[in-house]
Amino acid sequence: MSSEVLFTLLVVLVGLQRLAEVVLSQRNTAWLLARGGVETGQRHYPAMVALHTAFLVGVLVEVWVRRPDPLAALTVAALVALVVGQVVRWWCVAALGRRWVTRVVVLPGVPRVRSGPYRWLAHPNYAVVVLEGLALPLVHSAWWTALLFTLANAVFLTVRIGAESRALAVADRASPAPASSADAVESGGTVESGGTVESAAIVGESAVITGLHSRGRRNCAEEVAR
Repeated sequence: MSSEVLFTLLVVLVGLQRLAEVVLSQRNTAWLLARGGVETGQRHYPAMVALHTAFLVGVLVEVWVRRPDPLAALTVAALVALVVGQVVRWWCVAALGRRWVTRVVVLPGVPRVRSGPYRWLAHPNYAVVVLEGLALPLVHSAWWTALLFTLANAVFLTVRIGAESRALAVADRASPAPASSADAVESGGTVESGGTVESAAIVGESAVITGLHSRGRRNCAEEVAR
């Protein structure tokens, strides 16, 4: 079996994982919106989908058309980086639970998650996307795809992170201050995915008093819309 065929199988596996992430994200998004979540950043979401789709298609086109010779040492290093990236990505998913989505959805009045990789990084999943954008193409020495995706993704992330930061800032202002650090509840927080997203959300319905929740949601929607 040729290296091109093996690489194609690898890309197909990554693509199937992306589809699984989309399904999970849709379920979680519906769950959040049903509990008063506010979605923003809808305009740039299609661009994210297009970018990541073009990445998977582009890397296959380069490998099959240009047929670069994979370098053994680079292939091994890239595969290791790819595996590490997947471990961190699913660590993010596990830390956020039902609050993990590929869109920007915030639930006003609920503090962010500070556990898992979010204890050290504000956007760990985006770090994974950057790593994967380099590692996957370099498994088969597809330099052009690695370079072009990295540049395009850097531009996209400036828009994405800006939108999320604004939404989270509004949600944070609606969050009540805990009586003490011992009383603080780690619920909601930054949400990301393979395309990757960050937002505030909820651990349990009892985490928010109904009156505060309704008022915070209304204020959040008004401020984000400005």
